[in-house]
Amino acid sequence: MKFCFLFGKTPTESLEMLQGAFKEQALSRAQVFEWFSHFKKGDLSIEDQPHSERPSSSQNDENIAKIREKLNEDRHYTTDELLEVTGVSWSSVQRILTQDLRMRRVAAKFVPRLLTEDQRQSQLAVCQDLKRELQNDPDFLSRVITGDESWCYGYDPESKQTSSQWKTPSSPWPKKIRQVRSKVKTMLICFFDIQGIVHREFVPRGQTVNQEFYLGVLKGLRERVRRTRPELWRTGKWLIHHDDAAAHMALRICQFLTSQGMTLVPHPPYSPNLAPADFFCLPE
Repeated sequence: MKFCFLFGKTPTESLEMLQGAFKEQALSRAQVFEWFSHFKKGDLSIEDQPHSERPSSSQNDENIAKIREKLNEDRHYTTDELLEVTGVSWSSVQRILTQDLRMRRVAAKFVPRLLTEDQRQSQLAVCQDLKRELQNDPDFLSRVITGDESWCYGYDPESKQTSSQWKTPSSPWPKKIRQVRSKVKTMLICFFDIQGIVHREFVPRGQTVNQEFYLGVLKGLRERVRRTRPELWRTGKWLIHHDDAAAHMALRICQFLTSQGMTLVPHPPYSPNLAPADFFCLPE
């Protein structure tokens, strides 16, 4: 490189010569231009410059242990904060995090609620009970009628998946306009079982789903079961499932279910992941 500079070659000409001679082992374009920058400043030395006695890399077992210990204390540490508390250089901290500890920084996932230990134990107990019930009775799921409320819009924006289409290399790229959800919406209460929809009811505009209104929905559900599920109605072994919303768990509702012999499948508090209506019938 030094000889190319002394013979009056330009950085680009020098790069072409190096690539022709050394192929893949040649210096990169950035390295060639960096060397020429040094030479133009009058620094023709190609020897290593003297440096301090500090090791060239701080990526050692001691520093890895320091950073692991700090992260075990608090996973919110940033790279700059780790630099301050450990004294390790910024680049070494980055290499230790990504290469040695194989970690990456991610944003926290939003969840509706953080469950307490008692609530988690309750969720576990309910799931175990349902699993045992299914093992003891293979027809258990066929007897469950589950339901929930959901907002229904006049139209839903077209998703990325549904808007995708095949194209040839020469055809233009498909386009779509920006859409927002319709302001026209209504609430739907829907109950279904393994065979399909059992009962559905739209909530009138301005009506709140309180215990009085929900009681009327349950009465309509009983009538629909009698008409559309005669075998379940005759045996009386059908089960109802809904979440723990206030209107669902009101005392008046519980008294009605008991008086009518409608067995309720338990649902642990704050557990939308265990509500089938959120996944099969009324996806958000």
